[in-house]
Amino acid sequence: MLIQIHILQNYAPSNLNRDDTGSPKDAVFGGVRRGRISSQCLKRAIRRSTVFADAFGGDGLLASRTKRLPGLIGAELERLGASPEEVQGIAARVPEIGRESGRGQPSAAEDTDTLETKQLIFVAPNEVGPLAEALLAQHRAAGARWAKTKIEEITKALSPVTPRSVDVAMFGRMTTSAAFEDVQAAVQVAHALSTNALAQEFDYYTAVDDLSGESGAGMIGDVEYNSCTYYKYMNVHWEGLVDNLGGDRAVACRAMLALLEAAAKAQPSGKQNSFAAQNLPDYILAEVREENLPVSYANAFLKPVRPGPNGDPTLMERSIVALEEYAARTRARYGLESDRRAALCVPDLAPADGTPLEPTLRGLASWLAGHLPVEG
Repeated sequence: MLIQIHILQNYAPSNLNRDDTGSPKDAVFGGVRRGRISSQCLKRAIRRSTVFADAFGGDGLLASRTKRLPGLIGAELERLGASPEEVQGIAARVPEIGRESGRGQPSAAEDTDTLETKQLIFVAPNEVGPLAEALLAQHRAAGARWAKTKIEEITKALSPVTPRSVDVAMFGRMTTSAAFEDVQAAVQVAHALSTNALAQEFDYYTAVDDLSGESGAGMIGDVEYNSCTYYKYMNVHWEGLVDNLGGDRAVACRAMLALLEAAAKAQPSGKQNSFAAQNLPDYILAEVREENLPVSYANAFLKPVRPGPNGDPTLMERSIVALEEYAARTRARYGLESDRRAALCVPDLAPADGTPLEPTLRGLASWLAGHLPVEG
């Protein structure tokens, strides 16, 4: 079963996701420059959202992406009753995890909290304990040979634990170490693209030194920003999500509903203190299809959308109509059978493709819950 979420969301002037120069990210689409929010940015906003924290934080079902694995292992070793020498000896080798190709050794450090792995590793809470236990057993078996044991021999002897984590199950994980299992993502998230042509703008600003007594600027700067209506798209392979969660359909159901809510409510954090572009979507479409055939409707906006004369109809209204008309043509042309519902915040705008409406996000979530097979 495939679940797809399509969102249209207009942001006030903002710089939500920056490139290496500090400019809002963009892309050429349909031969025209568009605003862009990267999929990585959107996924981080979702998994770090209060929605996910409230739903799964208390259950230990959220992972952390970190280089501080030695500190996590060290803390767990202390809990297991390892001696300070054992903790120090094992933690000193943990930074080599992910460096099995032998590209040099990490620098020595006395404090395990300052040791880091070379790569960021997505670590689920249930993985740290078994990993620490296995390393402690190897350390005690190796004795004086521990420091000279090759790291690939250490990691190959470990028995990787399947990560029990909603965000890893959804968004996947790839590492270069045998100590961790790779996880194929059950959720695909597209880069958000603006339905309109991009018009990049600059904010020139100054700051005055409050204590200098001078009237001139103590600092001068500028920041780029834009305002766009974005099309966001993601899809979920239900069976893949269930498999990644060890067959726990109840948790998979909770995860799917949390994803829908977080996709609607979670915001990128880029320069929000400067712009406060806290805008919720005006249109959310959810589709459920038995056939595992993901279809993005981004091509509805190959020709950039423009508002009508004097802004009537608005950019959002025309974007909704363009999306619905394209979706209807695509479904008819390819015989795409699906059940669908939409939540719409634009008054007096009936769906162009006849999609039934839910009056609230909660109603849309309840409709979706009715399609999730909790029983095997």
